[in-house]
Amino acid sequence: MERLREGDDLALNDLMRRWKEPLVSFCLRSTGNLTDAHEIAQETFVKVYGARKRYRPTATFSTWLFTIANNLCRMRGRWRKRHPEVLDSDRESTTGNEASTVTDPASNSDNADLTRDLDRAIQHLPPDLRAAFVLYELYGKPCREIATIQHCTEKAVERRLARAREQLRSLLESKWAEKAKKG
Repeated sequence: MERLREGDDLALNDLMRRWKEPLVSFCLRSTGNLTDAHEIAQETFVKVYGARKRYRPTATFSTWLFTIANNLCRMRGRWRKRHPEVLDSDRESTTGNEASTVTDPASNSDNADLTRDLDRAIQHLPPDLRAAFVLYELYGKPCREIATIQHCTEKAVERRLARAREQLRSLLESKWAEKAKKG
């Protein structure tokens, strides 16, 4: 980022190569939509380029990058709620396991089912819980960094993680109980 800030525009290519896949994966898990995820990731890099002169490394670059992406995901979610008619005709939602194939495709049927169930359950979480869970559990971000990304306290992040786990447990238990009854 320092190279980009100092005027080396080609440094953006290096940043994009390094961060595109994790960013798309995060956006996909946040929005549940592959098209939106790619658009938001691209828009995030546009914003990074636009803010290159103002960037000050007070936090790690990844924290700054994911903060931008998280804000864009939240804005896209609010837009989708205001425009529900576009939701059905223009959206490719994740009904399979697209969210998991971005970074780590499941190798067998049982793992694929488990991954698909988890991805679907994650999509049912409220946006603030979903982002905290994804950043902590899937990206290994510490609570302090997530608090910076989400503009809240570390204690709020801990509560969000606990609520996310509780809701996921409930969603998955009911899903698996339903599957067990069927066969």
